[in-house]
Amino acid sequence: MSAPRWLSPSEQRAWRTHLALHKLLMHRLDRELQEHALSLNDYEILVNLSESPDRRMRMSDLADATIQSRSRLSHQISRMEAKGLVTREDCRDDRRGTFAVLTDDGWATIQRVAPFHVASVREHFVDRLTDDQLDALETAFGPIVDHLKKLR
Repeated sequence: MSAPRWLSPSEQRAWRTHLALHKLLMHRLDRELQEHALSLNDYEILVNLSESPDRRMRMSDLADATIQSRSRLSHQISRMEAKGLVTREDCRDDRRGTFAVLTDDGWATIQRVAPFHVASVREHFVDRLTDDQLDALETAFGPIVDHLKKLR
């Protein structure tokens, strides 16, 4: 086994800054969504369903889109069903498959909460950066996202 390639001081600072940003931002966004009786996971699921044809997705596709295990997503969907935000439907073409479907209440919820959430994303992230900085983040993180998606 070869010796580890330790991070340089600048690499360590960049890594730790990224970790702190991610944790603090996700915590803040989640707290602000709780004011609307939603978690960040709830919101992400509502967004994915609201943007899908017929406001429905196969559970396996939704798990992939939200980067969750199928088991964890199933539990999350059960909680959201109890709130009346989503329902499950069997796939007609594949008896093993199940759809998560956005209910009318779920649709009303995403329409009501989205303006608050986007304002929060702007306040805590987008408006803190210049257009050039946003472009640089996309350029820098895009290849990393692509690499990690291939490993899934």
